Amino acid sequence: MSSPLLFWISATAIIIVTLGVLVVALLRRRPGTAPAAGTASVALFRDQKRQLEAERAAGELDAGEYAREVDELAHRLGAEIDAPAATPAAARESRAPFYVALLLVALIPLSAALMYLALGRPAAMVATQAPPATGQVTQAQVEAMVATLAQRMKDNPADPKGWRILARSYAGLGRFDDAARAYAEAAQRGPDDADVYADWAEALAMTQGQSLAGKPAELLDKALAIDPRNRKALALAGSAALERRDPQAALRYWRALAQELPPGTDDAKDVAAAIAELEHTTGTPPATPATAPNAATNAAPASPPQAASTARLTGRVELAPSLASRVHPDDVVFVFARAVNGPRMPLAVLRFAARELPRAFTLDDSLAMAPGMTLSAFPSVVLEARVAKGGIATPASGDLVGQIGPLSSSSANIRLVIDHVLP
Repeated sequence: MSSPLLFWISATAIIIVTLGVLVVALLRRRPGTAPAAGTASVALFRDQKRQLEAERAAGELDAGEYAREVDELAHRLGAEIDAPAATPAAARESRAPFYVALLLVALIPLSAALMYLALGRPAAMVATQAPPATGQVTQAQVEAMVATLAQRMKDNPADPKGWRILARSYAGLGRFDDAARAYAEAAQRGPDDADVYADWAEALAMTQGQSLAGKPAELLDKALAIDPRNRKALALAGSAALERRDPQAALRYWRALAQELPPGTDDAKDVAAAIAELEHTTGTPPATPATAPNAATNAAPASPPQAASTARLTGRVELAPSLASRVHPDDVVFVFARAVNGPRMPLAVLRFAARELPRAFTLDDSLAMAPGMTLSAFPSVVLEARVAKGGIATPASGDLVGQIGPLSSSSANIRLVIDHVLP
């Protein structure tokens, strides 16, 4: 339960309890209140009747006189009981507690509200309220939060941590130019950090067609100089080596990376599969524990370029009619392929707006996320389409997905249907 809601429930309960105590006390009959008129008349009738009975017993009244006197008493008693219970003045006096109670019910909540507005902090309460629960964060909300952070960094540019958070936010939105500039600010204003340089290299690679050549490779060298065991820098350095046609250097980087990963984890399995695939492709024998490197080393002479591949996936992606109402035209759609037995990293990715659904697609090596991790490197793949409600590549609850596979990495006429929602 949110703090504002809890506050208002508590305040309302206190007011209700207070009013209840006061109203009950006002309306309860007080001790010593005079008995009702009818009760007093009955008591008087009984006294006078007992007196008549005593006179009859003493012989002072005969039976006829006694009967007439009793009838007269009964007649007067009936008249008194039928008369109005109280005078107008008494009635007004009896209603006074009721009027006071009504006044309290009206004034106490109003007074409490006015005092809170005058002495409390309503603005603080509003500030702590979360955005309305819509089940998901919209693209507009994400962009507004990032814009707020960007303005804050403009006003306070000396915070390297803030620049790094802003850079990651830009990268999540696909604004890699802005992300690279923010990483540059973080690197300039903070201490040397291998993670910052590795992230900066990745963002720069995305701005130049996913190529790690040039400045990104220099940043990776800087990251590994700071921390030779940095996992992301080792992974990207291996991809950069493949891009420059140096599979032996890639193997050294990835073997060093494998030693940094906890055995049995998904990442360790993915890297092991990539190493095995590269060893098979290049005919390199697997490394033994005695000869396995402890860190990346300088690249060996480049191997001859590998033959080009014709791996390609073509088909049509559609949205199930039952989910049509859950998709906004501006939602982002990702169509990607990943290896069945290999890294979980997508081998090829296509991105477009949901308004284009249904749409034909083609995935090939030109759409690879990282050099060397391509469709042509894996014979069997799984194809997936996802409507990213937050507009970012990372899967999130509420995203709409569809999947098909395993497929050959050279398949045509594929029908991929987005038909379920991530929990």
